[in-house]
Formats: sequence, C-alpha cells, structure tokens
Amino acid sequence: MKKVLAALILASPLFFANVVNAKNPQDLQKLLTTGECVKCNLSGANLSGAHLIGADLREANLEGANLKGANLEGADLTNANLGGANLSSAYLTNVNFKQANLNAANLTKATIHDSNVYQASMNDLNIADADIFYTGIGIGGEDAQIPDWR
Repeated sequence: MKKVLAALILASPLFFANVVNAKNPQDLQKLLTTGECVKCNLSGANLSGAHLIGADLREANLEGANLKGANLEGADLTNANLGGANLSSAYLTNVNFKQANLNAANLTKATIHDSNVYQASMNDLNIADADIFYTGIGIGGEDAQIPDWR
C-alpha cells in the first residue's frame, strides 16, 4: 500500500501539468474557477478539451494557447489575441471574436456557427474541414462586408 501511495505522489505532477502550463498560472486558475479572465495572460496555456461556455476573455492574451476540442460556446473574446492558437476541433458557436487576432490560428475541424468576427484579423487562418455557418469567414475573394452583431 505504501508503494502505491508513493507512486501516486511521485506521479501527481504529471496529472496537473496542464494547469500550470501558462505564463501566468494565477490567470489560468482564475479562468478555470470563475469563467472570467479579462485582460489575462494565458499565452501558451493548455486548455485542451476545456469547458469554457460563456467565458469572459475580453482582451485576453491566448497567443499560442492549446484550445483543441475546447467548448467556447457563447464566449466573449472581443479584442483577444489568439495568434497561433490551436482551436482544432473546438466548438465555437455564438462566440464574439470582434476585433480579435486570429492570425495563424488553427481552426481545423472546428465548429463555428453564428459567431461575430467583425474587424477580426484572420491572416493565415487554417480552416481545413471546419464547419462554418453564419460567420464571416471564407476563402479568397474580395473583403466581405461583415456586419457587427447588433
């Protein structure tokens, strides 16, 4: 029994590694506890598979963050920095990306419905196999006149 307990204690940092994998662990803990983290530094955070439904992440720095498979339904990411973030297979319905930086973000196989991308920067965006409806994201052509949410 003591050997099993000792093994669990030694292995425990492996189970919690993703919680402290951010430049500012206090901001990450705040987000996970309250669902709010306005102007937080979450760059490089591992939020893979996180349930962030309705999260308030206005002006947050999520550059290079791993949000693979995360549920961000109804989240507010106004003016957030998601440059280079991994949002593959993420659920992004009714998300407010107004004026967000989505440059080089990976949205492969993401579900993106009814989201606001008004004045968002989307250079080098990867949308391969993404499910996009009623959201102003497309490939090529003239710049679309994307309306802001009312």
